[in-house]
Amino acid sequence: MVYFIYIAIFIFIFWWYNTRKFNYWTTRGIKHEKPVLFLGTYGNMYIQKQNRSQIVEELYWKYPNEKVVGAFKSTTPELIIRDPDLIKDILIFHFPSFYSRGFNHSNDVEILRKHLIAIDGDLWRMLRQRMTPAFTSGKLKAMFPLIVERCEKLQASTLTAVARNNTLDARELMSRYTMEVIGACGFGIDTNTLNDGNAAFLQLGKNILNMTPTKAIFLLLKDMFPYFEKRFNSFLEIESQFLSLVNHIIKERNYKPCGRNDFIDLMLEYLNKPMEAESMEKVGDGKNPVKVKMIMDVNLFAAQVFIFFSAGFETSASSTSYTLHLLAINPDVQKKVQYDIDLVLRKYNGTLSYESIQEMTYLEWAYKEALRIFPSAGYLMRRSTNIFRFKDINLEIDERVNIIIPIQALHMDPKYWENPEEFRPERFHPDNFGATQKNVYFPFGEGPRNCIGSRLGLMQSMAGLAAILSMFTVEPAPETVRHPKIDPKSNIIQSIIGGLPLIFRERKKSVN
Repeated sequence: MVYFIYIAIFIFIFWWYNTRKFNYWTTRGIKHEKPVLFLGTYGNMYIQKQNRSQIVEELYWKYPNEKVVGAFKSTTPELIIRDPDLIKDILIFHFPSFYSRGFNHSNDVEILRKHLIAIDGDLWRMLRQRMTPAFTSGKLKAMFPLIVERCEKLQASTLTAVARNNTLDARELMSRYTMEVIGACGFGIDTNTLNDGNAAFLQLGKNILNMTPTKAIFLLLKDMFPYFEKRFNSFLEIESQFLSLVNHIIKERNYKPCGRNDFIDLMLEYLNKPMEAESMEKVGDGKNPVKVKMIMDVNLFAAQVFIFFSAGFETSASSTSYTLHLLAINPDVQKKVQYDIDLVLRKYNGTLSYESIQEMTYLEWAYKEALRIFPSAGYLMRRSTNIFRFKDINLEIDERVNIIIPIQALHMDPKYWENPEEFRPERFHPDNFGATQKNVYFPFGEGPRNCIGSRLGLMQSMAGLAAILSMFTVEPAPETVRHPKIDPKSNIIQSIIGGLPLIFRERKKSVN
C-alpha cells in the first residue's frame, strides 16, 4: 500500500512540475494555444510532424489582430511577437533585458554548445569582441582568393556533371560548393566535396543538423528538465570527431597562425590568451563597471570553429540553392541577373574578384529576395533576463520567458510586402526598401546579436551564384516542384524535402 502511495505522489509531483506554468498567459490576458502535458504548444515538433518555424507561423496567422501570442515550449512560456515596434524594442532598444539567445539554460553545457550563437552574458560579450575583427572588410578581402578557387571548381564540376545529365540537384550542388568554401576559408583544407559526394567533411556537415528520433527525444528532455540539460548530450560522436579534427589542425600549425588567412588562422591569434570585457551580468557601483576575464582555451576555440562550420554550411547551401530554384521558375528575372553579372565581369576581364562581387547589385537584390521568401532561419529567439514590462500592451513577463520573432511569417505578410508570394528583386532597390520593410526583414537577425558572419555568408553565396549563372542557365526539370515542401525535422535551419532538381544548360555570354 505504501508503495502505491509513493507512486501516486511521484506521478502528482511529475504532473504538477510539467503543468505548473500552463496558466501563465491566461492570468496575463494573452491569447495563446492551449498547451499539452510534457509537450506544451510544440507537440508536432517533438514528433517531427512540423518544424518549429512552421508552428510559429501558424500561430502568427491564427491571431491576426494580436500584437503578441502566447505559447509554451514544453514547460517554458514563450511569447511570439507580431508587432514590428515591439520587435525593435526587444532586439535593439531593450537589448540588456533580452541579450540571451535562449538556446542554453546556462553556459555550463557540452563543449560544442559553448559557441557564439548559443552562449550568453559575459562569455558571449567577450567572444563577440574577440571574434568581430575576424570578419572585417580587410579580412574578408584576404579570404576571397580562396573563394575564387572554389568557384572555379564549382564551374568545372558542374560542367562535367551537365555533360552526363543536365538535370542536377541544386541543393546538393550548392551544399558541396559551400563545404568546399568552408573547408578552405575555415580549416585550410581541400575537402574535395565537389568531386566526391561521400566526402567525410560533407557527411559530417549533414549529420550535425540531421534531427534523428534520438535527438528529438533528447531535445524534449532538455526542455522538460532544463537544469539537467548537460546530461542529455546527443552530439557525443560528432563532438569527438570535431575535437579530434580541430586538435589535429592546430597541432599541424604549431598552435600559431601560418599565413593562410583562414578562420583557424585568425582564431589562433587568440588561443590561450585572455579575453576581457565589461560585465553584462554583474552590476558595479555606477562609476566603475565590473570587468570579467576568461582564457580562450582549446575547447572554447573548437566550439567557435564548430559554429563557423555548421551554421555557415547549412545557411549558405539553403539560401543559394533556393535562389537558383526561384530564378529557374522566373526566367525573366534570371535574364536580368545574368545581364548584371555579365556586365560587371566584362569590366573586370571576366574574373570574379572581391570588388566585382560588390558591384553585382541586381544579383544581390535577387539573393535577398530569395532570403525573404525562404529565410534560412524561420524565427529568432531571445530570452528575458529580468522582469520586463511592455508598456504599450500593459504586459509584464518574468525572467527566463522565451521571446520568438516569427521571421518566415513577417517576410510573407502582405501588410508589409505587396504580393509577397511574387519573386521580385526590385523590392530591395533603395527607393522601394523603406523603413516598413527594414523593420520586418531579418534574414541575418538584428541588433547586437545579429549574425557575425553575415558579410562572409553574403560574399561566398554571391560568388557561388555568379559563378553558376555566368556559365549556366537554370530551368525547371520535369520533377521540379514549384513550391517545395519544408522538412519538418529541420528545426534550426530550414531545409527542403527531396532536394531542388533543376536543368543546367551551358550558356554563351553576351551583353547588349
